[in-house]
Amino acid sequence: MPETLAAAARAAATLRHLTTPVELPRHLIEELLDRALGFELGEADLQRRDGRLLATLFYEPSTRTRFSFEAAMHRLGGQVLSAENAVKASSAAKGESLEDAIRVISGYVDAIVIRHPEIGAAARAAQAATVPVVNAGDGAGHHPTQALLDLYTIRKELGRLDRLRVGLVGDLRNGRTVRSLALLLSRFPQNELVLVSPPGLRMGDDILEALGETAVDQTGELDPVVCTLDVLYQTRIQAERFESAEAYERYRGVYVVTPDIMRCLPEHALLMHPLPRVGEIDPQVDSDPRAAYFRQTRNGLWARMAVLDWVLGS
Repeated sequence: MPETLAAAARAAATLRHLTTPVELPRHLIEELLDRALGFELGEADLQRRDGRLLATLFYEPSTRTRFSFEAAMHRLGGQVLSAENAVKASSAAKGESLEDAIRVISGYVDAIVIRHPEIGAAARAAQAATVPVVNAGDGAGHHPTQALLDLYTIRKELGRLDRLRVGLVGDLRNGRTVRSLALLLSRFPQNELVLVSPPGLRMGDDILEALGETAVDQTGELDPVVCTLDVLYQTRIQAERFESAEAYERYRGVYVVTPDIMRCLPEHALLMHPLPRVGEIDPQVDSDPRAAYFRQTRNGLWARMAVLDWVLGS
């Protein structure tokens, strides 16, 4: 093999991708959270990535994830090339494969953030890429950077990531945020997960089997467990994951956090939500100091700065 090709092969083998929570052992989680805190406190060098380019390739709609990644890259000193509607605004509209698109874009940038409706699409992209790839959500698969910012929020507000009782509520079958968060919480000792969902939307066996020794309770009722939680993590029932409007309507509004629910939540606890919300949290709850979801979205900036800084350091 010519030396230039051998060097390229060695570089590809050492790329730092983040496509699933499996790639985040506990020591790396803690390293990234510490780095995020450094960025938030202004104690980290914000000019290290001058001249670097990030591509944000979004085949699904996004507000928080796309803007926070792009803001993170700018704050690191880099620049962004963005395809916010890649289904129609890229050659995907002409039938180009994901792999071919990634090979082309890899030649222009230093890293790629991708959101795609297909489970496993980010891993496919990483196989084709010659630059780091970060998963910003692959259908009903995973959303590892959301899980990182969730851990960052919990650690910042509760002071720890172990010995927690966390209620994950809503569409757990299709909810990529809760699937990723459950796996990251299992990295820390003595955590307990309460999985609250209708029978048809329960957490998949792939996640349950991967949780190892983490204590897990499953229930269809929210009210009886609220008073026992350190974190109530509410999610929306996702209309886009159902085959029909009728199937979605069977579950819409099944769990709603109201002021009455908040009266049962312990005073020290947090109410979190990855957003957007579509009726599953009453706006009257917003003024409650335990309602952390808008602080949570802000934390996405620091967590994603840490992730981009890490992948670009490879």
